[in-house]
Amino acid sequence: MADNELGAFLRARRDAVTPGDVGLPPGGRRRTPGLRRSELATLAGISVDYLVRLEQGRDQHPSTQVLTALADALRLTADERVHLRNLAKVAENDFLCPEVEAPSSTVRASAQSLLERLEPAPAVLLNRTADVLACTSGYERLAGPLGILDAPLPNLVRYVFTDARAREFYPDWERVADEHVAGLRMDAGRVDPYLTAFAEELALAAGPAFSERLESPLDLPGHPRHERLVHPDVGELSLECETLDLAGATDQRLLVYLPADDVSGAALDRLAGRRPGALRAVSS
Repeated sequence: MADNELGAFLRARRDAVTPGDVGLPPGGRRRTPGLRRSELATLAGISVDYLVRLEQGRDQHPSTQVLTALADALRLTADERVHLRNLAKVAENDFLCPEVEAPSSTVRASAQSLLERLEPAPAVLLNRTADVLACTSGYERLAGPLGILDAPLPNLVRYVFTDARAREFYPDWERVADEHVAGLRMDAGRVDPYLTAFAEELALAAGPAFSERLESPLDLPGHPRHERLVHPDVGELSLECETLDLAGATDQRLLVYLPADDVSGAALDRLAGRRPGALRAVSS
């Protein structure tokens, strides 16, 4: 992971906010359409010098008050605010727990029961390094023919970046790759040797396609994520992917794939051997 994730994130968000977004005049010629440092500093009530130190990584521990002011000035979303706080390592307990547990590999009974209740919808349970811990039979029918589950310990991010079939099956592979790296980096604010080792492994295996995304300014994906998938058995699918964090399982998340249109709903029903219309399309 980059050494100055906090500074990179602040710079990226500053570049993404135009003066008009925050009620300021354009102010003449600009090298970029975003805010100048002086403008952001004024909006947040901090000095330009302090903002420079934050962006350059010379101060990575701003107070909660400063973070709140910057988040307000940059019009950050709820997810972006959480990410900013994680990067600055100023959660209420100041991240005082240095012990980092290995990525989880077990599934509690209630989570397994939840997966069973979600049938026949495609749903998969991942840990923080995107290892597949469990899934519905609907997900097996969706992902199996793509090769996602071929490895002894399937990993969704490793598949996207190291399996040549991924670029064929994901028409929007570039965006899918961006979103998977963003998901890995959501916990970048804490020291995590397991996540670091996984990132180093993928950087070596996938090369610039992964490493350049890892070092670039973070752009958090929207919710729900939209994915297009070309399935060898039923053709192109348009899916909405909802992400659910499991309470009490700090590094496990559940991805549930829902049809975004009636054609995709009927295709998923065919995969499941059900009457068309059993899985209804979600409204955008």
